[in-house]
Amino acid sequence: MAIQFLPIIKALAPYIAQVATSAVPAFTYKPEAAAKADPLLVKQIEELQAAAVQNAESIHVLAEKMQQAIQQIEAAAQVANKQVAAYKTMLFVSFGLSIAAISTCVYILTR
Repeated sequence: MAIQFLPIIKALAPYIAQVATSAVPAFTYKPEAAAKADPLLVKQIEELQAAAVQNAESIHVLAEKMQQAIQQIEAAAQVANKQVAAYKTMLFVSFGLSIAAISTCVYILTR
């Protein structure tokens, strides 16, 4: 089930950081009217802006780690594919040897 989400995550991972960096200025804009507003409201807005910046940075770090994890998963998948190919080769060789052994036995028994 997780394999189905892997292409979606791979497609979205590079863009998460871009979205976060483009969204931060929208949250940090300070109009002049806000400076004349209630000090409590100004403090709350500043706290929200700081939280938004921290969230954007966290999302950026998360996107980088997610990209690294996807690269490691792809590397592991390549190693697994190589192992499967090696096992297939061993299977066909052993199958061929067993056919040769059976045919040799049948030849000796019928002679």
